[in-house]
Amino acid sequence: MTLRKRLYVTLNATAGEKGGPAERIFEAFLIAVILLNIVTIVLDSVPSVHHTYHDLFSQFENFSLLFFTVEYFTRLYSIVENEKYADPVKGRLKYLFTPLALVDLLAILPFYLTFFPIDLRFLRIFRLMALFRLFKIARYLHALDIFKRVLRDRKEQLVLSFIFVLFVLVFISFVMFYAEHEAQPDKFSSIPATMWWGIATLTTVGYGDIVPVTSLGKVLGGMFAIAGVGLLALPAGILSSGFFENLHRPEEKTPRRCPHCDKEIHD
Repeated sequence: MTLRKRLYVTLNATAGEKGGPAERIFEAFLIAVILLNIVTIVLDSVPSVHHTYHDLFSQFENFSLLFFTVEYFTRLYSIVENEKYADPVKGRLKYLFTPLALVDLLAILPFYLTFFPIDLRFLRIFRLMALFRLFKIARYLHALDIFKRVLRDRKEQLVLSFIFVLFVLVFISFVMFYAEHEAQPDKFSSIPATMWWGIATLTTVGYGDIVPVTSLGKVLGGMFAIAGVGLLALPAGILSSGFFENLHRPEEKTPRRCPHCDKEIHD
């Protein structure tokens, strides 16, 4: 096995086809580094912890940036071992725009942006990209494959359900605007402004910043709130039935695939 092939196998080991000890150790180490990054980001926001451990957090951040940068370019170098990206130039360019490759890039991008003359206020927004390191774990959460299959199988029903929810939101906002506008022109100032009340009501959150005060508005508000309970259960029911079908699908209908070339494995 060539060095490039070994790097590819190590970086792309899957739960279904476990590699050797090196692959398992690297997978565990990478997940640990990602989780520690999220922990340090959270703890660093606490003033007392930031003051005490700032230097330690900075050293760990520098190590993480180096580690993730090497990992990113190693993946880019070895990805040609996958038949889908076999072309040395076009294959790598194609890989660069895949979701996981973009997540890898966004996880290290904030640091390298500091070398450019960018407004510091704008740069603070890019620091949030460090949270993309958490999404790197998605490469090793193979249960997400089931979630992707469910979304693919049920996309038409989900789209229709969300369109129906949007239609109902516009309808109740339209009705409530004309029911409450005269009594509260500052609160129900327009249909778009009333949609904020509609969202809070349909989701049964009820922030209370905008509430109906007329008798008609209260009756309609109660009806819409009760309807919202069942309405938002619609996409949840579609997803749950999709998960049930995928989890109970016979083995022969879900052929095994090679983790490296993505071809079906036949007995």
